[in-house]
Amino acid sequence: MNGMARKLFGTDGIRGRANTEPMTADLAMKVAMAAGLHFRKDHGRRPLAVIGKDTRLSGYMLEPAMVAGFTAIGMDVVLVGPMPTPAVAMLTPSLRADLGVVISASHNAFHDNGIKLFGPDGYKLSDAAELDIEARMGDLGAGALVGSRDLGRARRMEDAQGRYIEAVKAAFPSNLSLDGLKVVVDCANGAGYKVAPRVLYELGAEVIPIGVEPNGFNINDRCGATVPQSMRARVVEEGADVGLALDGDADRLILADEIGQVIDGDQVLGMMARSWSESGRLKGGGVVATVMSNLGLERYLQSIDLKLERTAVGDRYVLERMHSDGYNVGGEQSGHMIFSDYAKTGDGLLAALQVLAVLIRAGRPMSEVARVFAPLPQVLKNARYGGGDPLQTAAVKAAIADGERALNGTGRLLIRKSGTEPVIRVMAEGENQRAVAGIVDAIVGAIEAEAKEGSA
Repeated sequence: MNGMARKLFGTDGIRGRANTEPMTADLAMKVAMAAGLHFRKDHGRRPLAVIGKDTRLSGYMLEPAMVAGFTAIGMDVVLVGPMPTPAVAMLTPSLRADLGVVISASHNAFHDNGIKLFGPDGYKLSDAAELDIEARMGDLGAGALVGSRDLGRARRMEDAQGRYIEAVKAAFPSNLSLDGLKVVVDCANGAGYKVAPRVLYELGAEVIPIGVEPNGFNINDRCGATVPQSMRARVVEEGADVGLALDGDADRLILADEIGQVIDGDQVLGMMARSWSESGRLKGGGVVATVMSNLGLERYLQSIDLKLERTAVGDRYVLERMHSDGYNVGGEQSGHMIFSDYAKTGDGLLAALQVLAVLIRAGRPMSEVARVFAPLPQVLKNARYGGGDPLQTAAVKAAIADGERALNGTGRLLIRKSGTEPVIRVMAEGENQRAVAGIVDAIVGAIEAEAKEGSA
């Protein structure tokens, strides 16, 4: 990457408050033009872009802006409307498109929005591709525009949801059914609000859908994967077997068992690793997760002779490692689950079906099947800072060294700068909750003291 840093693209595309810099219609048009130029190939047919979105009000502003950008450089556009991120990743190669776009800010509140891009293969872009697109955005001369006869056209695709529904159902074992299973599904008033309940219903479940009345403002509002309380309460109230909560663009999944206890991505990884290893389906001899995954998961996998490969935070880094090292199960504690035999990105609905298949085969309650290890106490706090790098100061280095000594090989200390805001994330885990919290507080205190000193 020649030491250059991406300015606009973060760990998951471009994101910001809608209709303020940088997340404006003008930027969306320029991203479309630059990305279109990056991917536009002379392959004897008109280049094509696929655009999906979630249910935010600002999608009505950003979608036409991107259509304008693509058509101005001679690309045709297929609009699929509100659709899960993984559906666009699937449709892009299926339609032989040159790139796919999802207009979404994932689990953020309605006032934010974002742009995620997929290449013609349906995979999220590399850092190098994002750098090239940023460079092109700064140099969109008149030469980028096509003549008036060569402008692109846009059309809405009527059967996009049906295509995705059938693809997800095809990943569910054909000899199994969800008959007799009572499932609460919280769609976060987001992109999965139509497809998720339909898939579960068509596979035989009794479905109790919540978060399926989007109005442009209520996406992720006290619902979905980041706020699973209403899903958990509904599971208990209805006597359901399991609860599923998707986030705003449906690429993330958090579950609850029949007594309303949350099952996070780490437990799902452990459960799926064990099940697929026993049936001979697991590739790579383990799973891929990020530095945030609990040490309890790593120890559990070691106990059944499996590996935990760790990557930087971000599902695309998980996928890159899966790809390069031959793994077929990976994910994040936060609920991005990647089953690369079936999908090219995190897919909350597809992951839910893989978990439900294990549940049905086990014939036991979810609380027994999905709780495979006891997590170690884990404490995460953010320390805000202004300029400079507090991590390089003697006081902070000393606090970190003290923390490492206190853990003495029985836990983990992880300190990293956020990719989206001026905070340093300090995470520690170990056998003792109080000791771990004390280590984190000491390091956060040292960072904040240095930050205050630096701004004085």
